[in-house]
Amino acid sequence: MILQINEEHPQPRRIDRICETLSSGGLVAYPTDTVYGIGCDIYNKQAVEQLQRLVKEIKGEAETSPLSFICQDLSNIAEYAYVGDHAYRTLRRMLPGPYTFVLEATKLVPTVMRNKRKTVGIRVPDHPIPHAIVDRLGNPVANTSATDRDGELIPDPWTIDDLYGHAVDLIVDGGYVFPEPSTVIDFSQDYPQLLRQGKGEIGDLEYVELI
Repeated sequence: MILQINEEHPQPRRIDRICETLSSGGLVAYPTDTVYGIGCDIYNKQAVEQLQRLVKEIKGEAETSPLSFICQDLSNIAEYAYVGDHAYRTLRRMLPGPYTFVLEATKLVPTVMRNKRKTVGIRVPDHPIPHAIVDRLGNPVANTSATDRDGELIPDPWTIDDLYGHAVDLIVDGGYVFPEPSTVIDFSQDYPQLLRQGKGEIGDLEYVELI
């Protein structure tokens, strides 16, 4: 089902409906500042496992493929990831924005969400809809990018409905986006490493290793 919403000023009742779907274990597709994402409540084990199965279906990746978190703000991030001084200065300057930061996970990260490296990818999109969702839900949303089976990012809710309407409980119509992946920076090592150059500019970020 597609739910239309004001992308600049999301209606509270429609955000409530989205969060009710997430709280009941549903999967929801929604726009961000980079791509359309598909997500679920990180504390619903069955929903996370369902999202991991969908990742395998869409991308042909293992069901244990890491999912990113959409968080509300920097203080919310600190509950789920260890943020060192250098990382804190960087995140404070760059977020919200089109970045994914890989950080060491805290014990609050559910077991089903942990990978072998015990790290987590954190996002704080600069977009009113996901911000309103995590604010109302009260905890982060597990997230994966919506792509077709050729790996192309999906720019609109109607294509998501055509391809994955069987697996997604609610699709939030935030309009057409011009999809571009987030820039991924790993802060879990001694020095930050650029894992993927995407929409977010690196600028004057110190000591970034290009790999």
